[in-house]
Amino acid sequence: MSRIGKKPVVVPAGVEVTVDANNVVTVKGPKGQLSQEISKLITVEVADGVINVTRSSDHREHRSQHGLSRTLINNMVTGVTEGFEKKLQLVGVGYKAEKKGNTLVLNLGYSHPVEIIDPEGLETAVDGNKIIVKGIDKEKVGQYAAEIRAKRAPEPYKGKGIK
Repeated sequence: MSRIGKKPVVVPAGVEVTVDANNVVTVKGPKGQLSQEISKLITVEVADGVINVTRSSDHREHRSQHGLSRTLINNMVTGVTEGFEKKLQLVGVGYKAEKKGNTLVLNLGYSHPVEIIDPEGLETAVDGNKIIVKGIDKEKVGQYAAEIRAKRAPEPYKGKGIK
């Protein structure tokens, strides 16, 4: 049995979880709402402020989806209550970031500034040489942080770039 999959997900006060007939789990909380379609191989049950994720058999596919489904649901509950954030650091002489409205403007040693518009549901903040990406969806926060980092990945010798 999956060690992660068999752990119940505790639903904090102020969070509402619903599961519809198509195995779509919707989580509403103080920071927003998230929904995720869970595999048909997995059964999701909500009772007494606890979410239990079970599988019907020990087939390889069922085992592989069990822990993943529980983690996705746990990340949704965490996201709507606390949110997620990633911190990026600018390293290099003359490298700087500034925020203009919902646009992040980066000076990374190119002949022009790099402008990135924040996606819906995510926000960035600049604190000196640090960029902080915040949001409720863990996957989107990580993807946006990776896109920012890709503008100037750290070089291998001195580490100049966005870490």
